[in-house]
Amino acid sequence: MGVPAFFRWLSRKYPSIIVNCVEEKVKECNGVKVPIDTSKPNPNEVEFDNLYLDMNGIIHPCTHPEDKPAPKNEDEMMVAIFEYIDRIFNIDRRDCLDAKSDPRSPAPRAKMNQQRSRRFRASKEGMEAAEEKQKIRQEILAKGGYLPPEEVKERFDSNCITPGTEFMDNLAKCLRYYIADRLNSDPGWKNLTVILSDASAPGEGEHKIMDYIRRQRAQPNHDPNTHHCLCGADADLIMLGLATHEPNFTIIREEFKPNKPKPCALCNQMGHEVKDCQGLPREKQGKHDQFADTLPISEQEFIFIRLCVLREYLERELTMASLPFTFDFERSVDDWVFMCFFVGNDFLPHLPSLEIREGAIDRLVNIYKNVVHKTGGYLTESGFVNLQRVQMIMLAVGEVEDSIFKKRKDDDDNFKRRQKEKRKRLKRDQPSFIPGGQFSPQALGNRSSPQAICNPRQAAFEMRMHDRQNSTTSASPNTSLTPDGSPSLGGGGVKRKPEDSDSEPEPEDNIRLWESGWKQRYYKNKFDVDASDEKFRRKVVQSYVEGLCWVLRYYYQGCASWNWYYPFHYAPFASDFEGIADMPSDFEKGSKPFKPLEQLMGVFPAASGNFLPPTWRKLMTDPESSIIDFYPEDFAIDLNGKKYAWQGVALLPFVDERRLRAALEEVYPDLTPEESRRNSLGGDVLFVGKYHPLCDFIVEQYKTKNTEAVDIPPELCHGIQGKLTLNDNAVLPDQVVQSPVPMLRDLTQNSAVSISFKDPQFAEDFVFKATVLPGAKKPAPVLKPGDWEKTSSDGRPWRPQLGFNRDRKPVHLDQSAFRTLGHTMPRDRGMPGMYSNAVPLGAYGSPYARPLMGSQQQIPKLLSNLRPQESWRGPTPLFQQTPQRTAGAAPLLAWNRMLQSPNQFQPAQYQGLGPMGYPQRPEDRMDRGRQVGKWGPHVICCVPLPASSFPSC
Repeated sequence: MGVPAFFRWLSRKYPSIIVNCVEEKVKECNGVKVPIDTSKPNPNEVEFDNLYLDMNGIIHPCTHPEDKPAPKNEDEMMVAIFEYIDRIFNIDRRDCLDAKSDPRSPAPRAKMNQQRSRRFRASKEGMEAAEEKQKIRQEILAKGGYLPPEEVKERFDSNCITPGTEFMDNLAKCLRYYIADRLNSDPGWKNLTVILSDASAPGEGEHKIMDYIRRQRAQPNHDPNTHHCLCGADADLIMLGLATHEPNFTIIREEFKPNKPKPCALCNQMGHEVKDCQGLPREKQGKHDQFADTLPISEQEFIFIRLCVLREYLERELTMASLPFTFDFERSVDDWVFMCFFVGNDFLPHLPSLEIREGAIDRLVNIYKNVVHKTGGYLTESGFVNLQRVQMIMLAVGEVEDSIFKKRKDDDDNFKRRQKEKRKRLKRDQPSFIPGGQFSPQALGNRSSPQAICNPRQAAFEMRMHDRQNSTTSASPNTSLTPDGSPSLGGGGVKRKPEDSDSEPEPEDNIRLWESGWKQRYYKNKFDVDASDEKFRRKVVQSYVEGLCWVLRYYYQGCASWNWYYPFHYAPFASDFEGIADMPSDFEKGSKPFKPLEQLMGVFPAASGNFLPPTWRKLMTDPESSIIDFYPEDFAIDLNGKKYAWQGVALLPFVDERRLRAALEEVYPDLTPEESRRNSLGGDVLFVGKYHPLCDFIVEQYKTKNTEAVDIPPELCHGIQGKLTLNDNAVLPDQVVQSPVPMLRDLTQNSAVSISFKDPQFAEDFVFKATVLPGAKKPAPVLKPGDWEKTSSDGRPWRPQLGFNRDRKPVHLDQSAFRTLGHTMPRDRGMPGMYSNAVPLGAYGSPYARPLMGSQQQIPKLLSNLRPQESWRGPTPLFQQTPQRTAGAAPLLAWNRMLQSPNQFQPAQYQGLGPMGYPQRPEDRMDRGRQVGKWGPHVICCVPLPASSFPSC
């Protein structure tokens, strides 16, 4: 969602919504990995019913991670995605898995404009970064510097993560294989109902999930106390979760840790960036020199966002007394979600006067609470907007716009003044030069981890250059310098360096919103029209009002129109929202989404044309092409008052849908059968295992070859309703499931089954009510009376609840425990006793991971944690088997290393394991991984069934 800093603001204002995830780690015994028993109770002391995966937040960190080495090829990327889903499932452990993503399904036109901007930016920034890197490399080598040989490898183009590419088609096949394997081998998946919605199913991932929830909760037999858990990192998931009005809704996401150190892209050394690289060779640092500049790799932690607690906060904040109408908290939550749209979203630019970092949401809430007494009711109802009441709110914001702009300027000037004074104070109070790295001084008694040794030659070089500069400039205040740096005997002087010369140049601001006439300058510079042109201003406002109505309808009812989009790069002012009550807000009916390859043509730059068929690609580059203007080689970025380019507005031309379709009509006959298949729209697929009550019902449909759609018996599928139809490429029992990854074996003993699934259908004018369902139980309150003030009665700082269980007591360590940890932690990981920043023992992906046992006496204790022998138990999952190491075998990746054991048991059908611990086909034991470069949406969904409904095992 286009709301920068929204989650940071939300977590700081409402801190109790965040809970750290408790994750059970994989254990090792004699080098053999012991799988986690996901059938046991959740270690977080909460049980989820449905788990939904927005694959957008999984594919990107697995294909091009920032904190560990990137996968070498497409096969390793697929394996990383499998392992990531395993981690999420191990944390949540429930019944319905639903994976959907943002850039992997054909999206509405309003979303495609943002995708187009992102992909053009990514292509431009990638080429500029490569050119700058090559330029600096040549300069360093010309000066005699040392740089390691440049690796020749193909740059990964993340634009391939778009529906219609070969990558996304292959990912769909891999997810089908992964689900079938898990249903066959993992006891925790024994009773799961899994729904997969891949890139061919139209719609954004998170909105496909919301549509599934809306349609299921509209059924008469839906359980109103279902606990939903959604995995995703987008800020709009919080809004969407609130829009469901489900009392139990939790979001799981990675914990964001900014400012992670990264090595230089030229010399691979820590401590400096590419622009500061001097080409100094790395100094030998001890016996294990290969790890000198390698950071310990630790797993990314996960957190829960509890929307039930956020609802408690909002209830306290939005409750209003003495209203002329009955207060309804659910309606006020909908209004709060609607007001958040004004600070930014994926489909509309935010209003110029509303910045979330300036407390825009709090300002809107205060204005809302003051004006709602005059409106006579709420702003929204079940996704529909009352424009007359919205006009009153916006005009109230418009009255303070001028003061907002002036205060923004004053705050900015005060910040610059404080920064300037801070620089002066640091120059005056601190030594002229403080070395870094191994030379940096450390305070006595400092319990924090000391700064790691990094590139001492670079630090020594900086010290020498700094000393030389000081000696030459301080030789005489009126002495000039020769080109070689020696003092000159001639007259003249050196121009003093201004005090604030180290500050970055500020972008030019031609609007000057803090000065009178700001509205005229804004429309003249941004829209190239005079502010007196009332007709044009009303057109801009009308388009923005249509956008507000479209977005709210999209959140609460589904896509109102696949073709609508906001046709401007900038938003109007709040004071322009006059007379909007009479503006129409209806949308055309019967619109259709773009097909996958058509969307690629609408969002891709010419540099990513290799993912398209040759004749389609030619339309992007041929000067005679009728749509060549859609694909500029370069484009301007308007900072729009911001400091960084990524915050600016990409001034790209909008795609004319009619011209695009007309041009594509001429190249459609050139598609191959495979490309035509990838260009078609698909649907969802439902998977179950052989012990699921629905399995026999599905198998019977295939036996009778029933071509008609049949209703799912809700009593066999935990109340899930929908239509089932036979699938041409179905996974069937006793049929081999071929592996799309060469390093993985085929599933020769498959017992899972799949079938096409379609959500319950409703009339086109049906309205899903935005309210809490009858029979829903309100969760136990988490906030105490003193929590709202964030201080307790005795004045001590307030701390939020740590977990889902409010009676859970945190672990306490006394001084003796701290001393014990200080003596037992390895000393090569930092200073003695510095255990807080050490890599956990046995952590995933750590190149320094060691066996958990120090001697053979610990083996019986660890073996007690093994799973009990159960009557139902499939073969060991393909993703957890340990490969046999042989002499001369290639080393495993550092972030996926597993300790080996010659005594590990393996079933006969899984003999012959390939790289990364996965079974390998006999004919594929040589390295046959696909090379990166071919790429493309997906959804996975699962629901629990009561144990009494299954046959005894």
